[in-house]
Formats: sequence, structure tokens, C-alpha cells
Amino acid sequence: MNDRIAILGGTGNLGAAIARRLAKAGRNVTIGSRSRESAERVAAEIGFGLQGADNLAAVQAADVVFLTVPFAAQAATLSEVASLLEGKLLIDTTVPLVPPKVMRVQLPEEGSAALRAQQLVGEQATVVSAFHNVAAHKLMTDDEVACDVLVFGDERDARDRVIALALDMGLRGLHGGALANSAAAEALTSVLIFLNKTYQAD
Repeated sequence: MNDRIAILGGTGNLGAAIARRLAKAGRNVTIGSRSRESAERVAAEIGFGLQGADNLAAVQAADVVFLTVPFAAQAATLSEVASLLEGKLLIDTTVPLVPPKVMRVQLPEEGSAALRAQQLVGEQATVVSAFHNVAAHKLMTDDEVACDVLVFGDERDARDRVIALALDMGLRGLHGGALANSAAAEALTSVLIFLNKTYQAD
């Protein structure tokens, strides 16, 4: 099934990298942004048949929606498109980093960014959380990326769909269990940032 995929925040580093990998694999992908012009420009720069649109148009035409915006923009972006998400799969990549202390775990009061997303969109959409710990700059290349993607969600079939997308991107997707378990991967991102800085690793 060739789902139509929208990537909100697709002009950012992670969104653009995911869009490129999926489009190169033959998936039908539209980059979404607050600015249609910015989305169209980035889509044209990347190529592989990518399309660009504003967030609302991208979501309206999609079956699967990636959210790849910073934590500070999560609520506003989801509120903007929530009415268009009914029956769709929402893949939330949000990591709750709160500058300037991005090396310190700061999960939101809901328990995780993923649970916050589910609360924001309600039960009309199926939320799966994944792609928290993938290095965008590596994903943007054609190089092999040795990275496992933990996939969290309350419905196994929905997790299977996301694991298939990870495979298309050259990554290995793994079932991580219920959506609440996303807190572990979200928190780990701050730990990884700390490790990379402390040990000058990448």
C-alpha cells in the first residue's frame, strides 16, 4: 500500500532527511511547512519527486502524517491540523528538549511528548512515536546508517506500518511497546546529546 505521506516540519533537518529517504524509496511524499513557498523550494532542491505544500494542504491529502517540528512548536502545529487527522496515522518524532538545557531530561507533565500528541489530537487519529534518536545529517546522505528505530504505539498494526517505513529508509525498526514507553526514547535523546559532547562522539 503506497500511503500518501505528509511531513510537517519537512523543511527542517530531520523532516527533510526523512522526506528524502522515503521519496528515494518510491514513496509518495509531500513536505509540509507553514510556508508553501518554503516547502516547494526544499522539495525541489531535494528532488526524487517530492512535493511541497502548506501544512493544512499536506495533511488533507495524506494517509500518514509525520510530525518533525521542535517540541516548542508541537502543540501549535497539531492544533492547526487536528481537525484533518481523523482516521490517519500520526508519527510523532518530537523530543522534549528545552533549551538551553538540552542535555537534561525534561519530560512534559503528560509523561512524554507522544502522550501529549495523543491528548492534543484526541482518539480520532492513531499516534505512533518513533525516529527520536536518528542523526538527521547522516540520514540526509546516501550512506548506510546503522541505526535501530524504536517504534511505540498502542496498536501493533500501526507500529508495523511505521516499521515498514523505517525499512524503506534503510533503518531497522523495532517494536518498543505501548505509546507510554516512548518516554524512554525521548529521555534517552538528552543522554545521547550529553554523551556526544562529553566524549566528542557523533
